[in-house]
Amino acid sequence: MKMIKQTNYCFALLFAGLLMGSCNPGAGTDPETKSEEATAAAGDGFESIFDGKTLDGWKGDSIHWRVEDSSLVGEITPSTTIEKNTFMIWQGGQPKDFELKLDFKITENGNSGINYRSEMFEEVPFALKGYQADIDGKNSYTGQNYEERGRTTLAYRGQKTTIPAKEGASEKNAWNAMVVDGSLGDSDSLKALIKSDDWNSCHLIIKGNHLQHYVNGVLMSDVTDDDTVHRKMEGLLGVQVHVGPPMKVEYRNIRIKNL
Repeated sequence: MKMIKQTNYCFALLFAGLLMGSCNPGAGTDPETKSEEATAAAGDGFESIFDGKTLDGWKGDSIHWRVEDSSLVGEITPSTTIEKNTFMIWQGGQPKDFELKLDFKITENGNSGINYRSEMFEEVPFALKGYQADIDGKNSYTGQNYEERGRTTLAYRGQKTTIPAKEGASEKNAWNAMVVDGSLGDSDSLKALIKSDDWNSCHLIIKGNHLQHYVNGVLMSDVTDDDTVHRKMEGLLGVQVHVGPPMKVEYRNIRIKNL
């Protein structure tokens, strides 16, 4: 009789344990590990386009561009000054609708940018013409939308603009046909969110004629380009070293997702 009671008791404990396990399927699994597995399984659709070790898949001036500490580095030294802007250009295609994510760091006197939907400017080696997410070391322009060798500024930081289908011209380095539709915040207040001589994140969302530039998760400029004569709906992607004093810009974790 005693043995039967002990057997029944053990069976009850076993059944209770199984019941608890079914109500808590994560039991016995480290929460952090589970989270990582779930994230990996879901994926975010982004593909790395820079391996952090070589310039494979990129083309540019090797005097001013190199790979260092897992970053794509552009640098001007006193002995390597330039007379024309030079780019490191991705050779993986001409993205149309896409999102781009990367981190950047630039020295105080630096001037750079991320070009997209661009074309080669054949008069200068490794030069691009097209939309640019502007970046500079003093953060005077970082986040704005500037068209390299084109219509110039399409939206200053903090602006939501429309570029109408009408004739215009560049005046004081901005497209005079630009229409400001709204504000994303005061330019100086947005500037305060950008770190100087330190790493910042950049996220571009480029879909149809709608162009959005985010820095550190904050929307800095928003352009709707209705100018069918000048706008581009696809093109090359690259990063820039701008004419100017000695400087250094670094890019890392460069990822793209086609939309």
